[in-house]
Order: sequence, then C-alpha cells, then structure tokens
Amino acid sequence: MNITRLTPDPTGLVDWPTLSNDKKSVVTVGVFDGMHRGHQAVIARVVELAKQYDAFSVVVLFDPRPDAAHRYAAEHNGMDLPAGTPDPQALSGVDDRVRMMRDLGVDQVLIVRYTMAFAAKSYRFFLGQMVGKLGMRTLVLGQDAAMGKGRAGDVKAIATLAAATGVFELDVVDDRGPGQVRIPLDAEPHMPTEWGEPKDPTAGMGKAELRAWSKKHQARLHRTWSSTNVRYLLGQGRIADADAILGHAHAVEGTVVHGEERGRTIGFPTANLDEASIVGYLPVDGVYAGWLVDMGPAGDGDGAAGAGDARADDRVASDDKARIAAGSPWRWPAAISIGTKPTFSETTGLHERVVEAYAIADDWLELYGHRVRVEFVGFLRPQVKFDSADDLVAELGRNVEETKRLTA
Repeated sequence: MNITRLTPDPTGLVDWPTLSNDKKSVVTVGVFDGMHRGHQAVIARVVELAKQYDAFSVVVLFDPRPDAAHRYAAEHNGMDLPAGTPDPQALSGVDDRVRMMRDLGVDQVLIVRYTMAFAAKSYRFFLGQMVGKLGMRTLVLGQDAAMGKGRAGDVKAIATLAAATGVFELDVVDDRGPGQVRIPLDAEPHMPTEWGEPKDPTAGMGKAELRAWSKKHQARLHRTWSSTNVRYLLGQGRIADADAILGHAHAVEGTVVHGEERGRTIGFPTANLDEASIVGYLPVDGVYAGWLVDMGPAGDGDGAAGAGDARADDRVASDDKARIAAGSPWRWPAAISIGTKPTFSETTGLHERVVEAYAIADDWLELYGHRVRVEFVGFLRPQVKFDSADDLVAELGRNVEETKRLTA
C-alpha cells in the first residue's frame, strides 16, 4: 500500500499525483474515524470493485477531521487548525485508520490536509479532479455521505452529476447498520455507578416509555453504525456495545512515562501514559479489562502523530501488524484505569486524570519511553475511594481475575 500526504496550496488546490497513464481507479472519500463496520463495508466495496475492474483501490482520507477544523475556524476568524493540535473527540488516529485500510487491501491512501480553502471548493470541482487526476471510474460512498462547500454534494446530487456527465459511476453502500438509535442531544460522558458492563437505558422500553425518555433527554436519531454513536457509548462506559459497532476493540495509543510508582508498592505496577501523547478517544473514568500492546520505543515514527503530522505513515510501515496481532509476544491482558486515583488523591493532592494499565505478565515490563496501545474489552467498575490500601489491593485482585476471564 502506498501512502501519500497532500497539503492544498493557499487557494485550496491539491497537487494530486498521477497514479497511472492508463489504469483507472475506484475511489472513496472521507474521514473514517474509528473505522467502524460501516466504514469497513465502504472500503471493502472499493477493494472488491477495483479487483473486478483491474483498477487501483484508492482512499482519499481527510485530516484533521472536518468537524474539528470547522469548529476551530469558527472560533479563530476562519483560520486553519494548526498542525499537531490534539483532537480529543477523534475516535482514532490517522495511523490506526490507515493500518486497517492496509489490512483490507487498499492500494493507495491519499491523506489530504483539510484546510478552509480546500473546504470551500465545490463538490463538482473536487470530483472533476478525481476523474482528471486520479482516473476515477467509480466513486463509492456510504448512504449519508456529503462533500464539498456546504456539504452540497450529497448522494442524490452526485448521482445526478454522474448520470449527466457519464464520466464516472456512483456506487452507494448500505453503511447504516441495524437501524437507528436515540442519543441525547447534550450527552456528556457519565461514569456508571454500578460494577459490570452498563446496559442500554432504553432496553425493554415500550413506545410510550421511549418517547418520554427521548423527550426528557432531547434525544435525536443517529445511525447505529456511526462515529457519533461509538463516542456516546464510550462516554457511558458501554465498551462491549461500542466494540460491536467498531468490529474491533476500541484503542488509544500513548507514550509510557514515570508516574507516582505507587503501583509497585502495592504489587500492581502500571504503565502510565503521558496524557499529552494520547491519540484516540478516552472512555469515561473507570476500570476496564483489555489489552496492553508494546509498540516499541517512541521515536521519529512513534505513531504519536496528530492532525497533519507527517510521521503517521512511518509507524504504519513498521512492524505494527505483528505487534498488534492476537498471540503476539508484545501483547498482554491488562486491567486499565482511567481517572484521578480517588483513594490517594487527598493524600497526594494530585487530581489529574491519568491512564494506567497493569499488564498481566509473568515478569515486570520495562516500557518507559515506549509507545503502547491500550485496547478496551469491557467495563469492570467505577472509580471509587477505598477505605485503605489493603481494600484497594483486594479489589485490584478481583479486577485482574475478571480481566483474565474477559480476555481469555
């Protein structure tokens, strides 16, 4: 797979590469945040058609996310989002999305820096570039896709353009999943109060009850397979439901740094992630079961790339696939904590939100300065204050046993 980063000029024009003088391409366009099942269906269709037509399979991937870029521009007099600005609402980093595209068999990924000048181009102009520069014969989109200035290029408009010009075909994929779900308009992350995986609060409701719940929470309908829904579920601690939509374990990546090292003193040494280095959406505070993957020493290709950081493809080109794979010697079950350590915060005076993972391994792991991947499998319990360190240790022991069960 070839990865090319492209930055529009000040007028929004992109110097698209010439993929071939005679071979056509099948193209899809988008952000693909989280690479959920809907995204995977679209990209799998691109690869399928490309093989059928003996064409290139091409993904045009926007970075940073348009939502983040437009929000920043609205707050900063139309300025572009600075390169490297953290995006805490992004489910996954660009490098993680590209890894999955590689695994799905994509030939070319063109990562386009999303600027306000680029966003101002019409969808007609953009698609003309795809045909003229990339040799696009087929465009594959999900049902709710929209592009171009003011998102005027929806599926209906693009279908009309394709029929009128006859220079490319539009193939629309059903990427919605099993219907729609209701999400509160002002949904904020909310830590569960009970032990164990949280349930859907609307499960078992009749129509009248559901209408009342929706009115109370100003709930709106969203596609089941959507990044918005995944983000909502992670913010409620509903890891199993989020992972089911993703089709894989939700993950974040970060660099291991020295923490308080209190875990060593109570028999549970943890890998502490540097908050500034974390890429990916953090679930709500709590204790989780999951996996810890050692991605190797952090460096020039450490995968910590933020919006517009050209180092993301270096990490993809390394041995990540072998490290992430099931059964990898760099992979361990882990009990994961996100929160402020309430049992000790009053004593230490430290109330910062931290992410730490206790790897269930035979030996102590020396991971300081390494890039690690933390994958979430299930919610175990909320963050609570224990009466003593002994009580905490006993609970951590139970968390470890439950983690072993969930990752078996």
